[in-house]
Amino acid sequence: MDRWAYERQIEIDFSRPGKPTNNATVESFNGRLRQECLNENWFLSLTDAEQKIETWRTFYNQVRPHSALGWSTPADYAQKHAISGHLEPQLEPDFSGNERY
Repeated sequence: MDRWAYERQIEIDFSRPGKPTNNATVESFNGRLRQECLNENWFLSLTDAEQKIETWRTFYNQVRPHSALGWSTPADYAQKHAISGHLEPQLEPDFSGNERY
């Protein structure tokens, strides 16, 4: 992974040991990805992994109900609020690198 990131000029920024709450949104998503996709599939090749993960990503973003959306699917939530013209304010994840304590 180190070489892959280096070749693409990507800087890897790890959470501090023992501080997974530095970015709880990402940690929560990573847990769901691990539990709902990675632990449930056997990947036979890189292409197979890409296809299975993309299928899960589509399901997660369009079909799967989310507690943050009142147990609506993202598609239902967007449709409901597009009609009403009103979206509830959502908390935005902080990817700025500014740490909060």
